[in-house]
Amino acid sequence: MLSYRHAFHAGNHADVLKHLIQIQIIDYLGQKDKPFWYIDSHAGAGAYSLTEGYATKTAEYVDGVARLWQRDDAPPAVARYLDVVKGINPDGQLRYYPGSPWFAAQTMHASEKLRLFELHPSDHKLLGECFADAGRRIKVERGNGFEALKSVLPPPPRRALVLIDPPYEDKSDYQHVVNAMKESLKRFATGTYAIWYPLLQRPEIKDMVAQLKALPCQSWLDVTLTVRTPSKEGFGMHGSGMFIVNPPWTLAATLQQTLPWLSERLAVDKGAWHSIDYRENA
Repeated sequence: MLSYRHAFHAGNHADVLKHLIQIQIIDYLGQKDKPFWYIDSHAGAGAYSLTEGYATKTAEYVDGVARLWQRDDAPPAVARYLDVVKGINPDGQLRYYPGSPWFAAQTMHASEKLRLFELHPSDHKLLGECFADAGRRIKVERGNGFEALKSVLPPPPRRALVLIDPPYEDKSDYQHVVNAMKESLKRFATGTYAIWYPLLQRPEIKDMVAQLKALPCQSWLDVTLTVRTPSKEGFGMHGSGMFIVNPPWTLAATLQQTLPWLSERLAVDKGAWHSIDYRENA
């Protein structure tokens, strides 16, 4: 489906959770003196304006990154995330929000490579323009990210973070995620995979997470952040989750220290909550 544009949602509570965790994984992988790749199955446009275009129609960032922007009491993981956001806003005004590829490019070593896939023709064009001067380090391709993963796994350095972040506008995306993970683990069992998913009142989500927990992997971490009480009508996203396969061993403890603060700051009502579930060395 080509109707989805992430610009409508840039900088919202789900982006905060996703990108905070993304940075923590990249920082961990970067501690070793061995290269790794960043692979993004649904990369989007690369960066987004918050003062014009799609983002102004919904202004979801107001209850997301904007709530944290001026905080001086943020936990280390949140402060690290905000430093990258501030890097794209050097004048101190929150005008732009970086997408997942931008966070990766800014936090990885300059010698490490990024492989970015985007199907939407407009976002693919913007993504290419965003990294036009990156040379061979960053390769942008137009394609179905679920299928495209086969072309890059396993990556040459045998180390990678793979971000899988589809729009889920098509209900079949939930099963596409599971199928892609099964195929990816056959090709590259030791990779770190981060899967973002929305919290909606849909049975497909619980089924997808249950299938992910049954994958043949060494360990997994399932994290959710709820910002509001689910609506009685059953509509709308009340939170989001990140399911990480082969996560850094430090990540669960970091999030246990971070999520209570983050949940309180991003809460819309008393229904705000967070959860952490994990399995180690299965």
